[in-house]
Amino acid sequence: MTTHIIIILSAFIAGYVALKLKFPPLVGFLLTGFLLHYFGIDDTTQIKQLADLGVTLLLFTIGLKLDIKMLIGKHIWLSSLIHNLLSSLYFVAALWALQWMGLSILQDLEIMQLVLIAFALSFSSTVFAIKTLQDKGVMNAVYGSLAIGVLVMQDIFAVVFMTVSSGKVPEVWALLLFTLPLIRPLFFKILDTVEHGEMLVLFGVFMALVVGAGLFSIVGLKADLGALVMGVMMSSHKKASELSKALFNIKELLLVCFFLDIGLTASVTLNALLFAIALVILLPIKGWLYFQVFDRFNFRVRTSVFGSLMLMNYSEFGLIVGGLAYKMGWLPGEMLVSIAIAVSLSFLISAPINNWSNEVYLGLSQFKSESSRLNTMDKMIEIGKAKVLVVGMGRIGSGVYDEMQKQFGDVVLGIEVNDHTVEKQKKEGRNVIQGDAVDSDFWERIKTLNNITLIFFAMPHHHANELGAKQLYKQNFKGMSTAIVEYADQVAPLKEIGVNAVFNVYREAGKGFALHAIEEFQPQKLVVNNPNKKISISL
Repeated sequence: MTTHIIIILSAFIAGYVALKLKFPPLVGFLLTGFLLHYFGIDDTTQIKQLADLGVTLLLFTIGLKLDIKMLIGKHIWLSSLIHNLLSSLYFVAALWALQWMGLSILQDLEIMQLVLIAFALSFSSTVFAIKTLQDKGVMNAVYGSLAIGVLVMQDIFAVVFMTVSSGKVPEVWALLLFTLPLIRPLFFKILDTVEHGEMLVLFGVFMALVVGAGLFSIVGLKADLGALVMGVMMSSHKKASELSKALFNIKELLLVCFFLDIGLTASVTLNALLFAIALVILLPIKGWLYFQVFDRFNFRVRTSVFGSLMLMNYSEFGLIVGGLAYKMGWLPGEMLVSIAIAVSLSFLISAPINNWSNEVYLGLSQFKSESSRLNTMDKMIEIGKAKVLVVGMGRIGSGVYDEMQKQFGDVVLGIEVNDHTVEKQKKEGRNVIQGDAVDSDFWERIKTLNNITLIFFAMPHHHANELGAKQLYKQNFKGMSTAIVEYADQVAPLKEIGVNAVFNVYREAGKGFALHAIEEFQPQKLVVNNPNKKISISL
C-alpha cells in the first residue's frame, strides 16, 4: 500500500508541475517512472496490467470515431506502407553506420538483428498521438485523421509481424469473427437500452475487453486489434459519441499507468543511454520522411507538417518487438532497455514540439509552396455569401444554427471538420461545409472574411475554440464573435484574444431552461403559493 501511495503522489506532483510548465502531463508521468525506478521501485505488475487495459480502451474509443472508408484510401494505406519501408531502410543504414563507428551496444549484432531493430523504430506511438490530439481537441482535423489512419495501418502491420515472428497461427475459430457483424444489431439493441449512467460505462468496458479483446485473444489474434475492430463496429450507432465520452475519464486514468510503466521498466546503463541518445538524434529524419510521403500525396504544407510532427516519435510497439525478440534470444536485454529510454525521450521531445507546431509550420511554409493539386481530404472551401458562421456543428452548434436561421434566414453557414457530420447536417437541411477552423490557412483563404458579421465558436473542446479564435483575429477580423466554455477560468483567455462574448454552457443551460419554461407555461397565468398570500408572476 505504501508503494502505491508513493507512486500516486509522485505521479500527481510530476503531472501537475508539467502542466504548469505548459507540457503535457504525460511528460511528468514518464519522468516519475524513471525516478521511481532509480530509487528502487520497480514492481510494475499491477501498473502494467492497468496500462494494458488503458491501451485497450484507447483503441476501442478510437474505433468508435474511426471512418473505415478513410483507411482504404490510397493516401492512407500506401503512405503508411511507403513510410515504413523507407524508414526501416533508413534506420538499417543508420544502425550499420553506428556499428561501424564502434558503438559498443551494436558490435555483436548481425544484419538481421539490425533489420529487426530498424523495423521496430519505424513505427510511431498510437497512445502518444491520440492523447495529444484529444488534448488539443483536433481529433477530426485533417492532419489528425491522417495521423490516425497511418497509425491504424501500422497496428495492422504490427499484428502481421507478431503473428509471423511468434510462429503462432490464428485458430481456425478465428473465421467465426466474420460473423460478428451479423450480431451487431443485438449489440445496438443493448446499447439502446442501457441508458446513460454506469451501465453505459460498463457496456463499453464489456465490449472493449470481453467481446473485442477477449474473443480476438482466444482465437490467437492481437487483443488490442479486437478492441479496435469492436469500436469500429459500434461507431455507426447514434450513441457512439456518448459512449466514447463516458469512457474518457477511465481511459485517461489508466493511460497514466501506461506512461509510468515505460519509465518503471527501464534500468538505465551508460551504453543503453548513449544508444538511446543516438536514436533521438536520428529522429528528425524519420519526421522528414513522413513529410515527404504526405507531400507526395498532395496534402497541404500545414497538414504535412502537423501530421509529421505528430508522428515524429518512437512507438510503444518498439518495446513489444524488443520484448518478443529478447524472449526468443534474438536481441540482448540491454537493447530492450535502450529502446524503452528512446521511446520515453522521443515523447519528451515530441510533446513541446507539438505544442509549437504552428510556429514550426509558419517557419517552414516560407520555403515550401503549396501543391497546385490538393488532396481531396485537404481542399480549401468557399463560404459563399454567408454573414453568420457557426464553427462546430455538434449538438450546441446545430441548435445555434437553427435559431440564427430562424431569425436571419439563409445567411447562416455551418463549419464542421468531420465529413460524416457534414453529410448528416446536409441531410437534415442545414447549409454546412467542411473546414478546419484551427487551421491558420483556413481564415487566410477566406477573401470575404470581413463581410461576416458574427462567428460562433461552438466546438466541443475549449482548446480548439481558443486556437480557432487566435487564428481568426490574426487576420484582423472586424466582426463580432462569441464562444462557449465549460469552466470559469476559460473565459478570460478568450476575452484577451478578442472574443466579444463568452457563454458558460452549464450556466446558460440553466438560464435557457428557465426561459423555455416561461415561454411554454405562460407564467402570467402561474402563481406562487405562499402560506400568507399568492403572488402572480408577470413579465
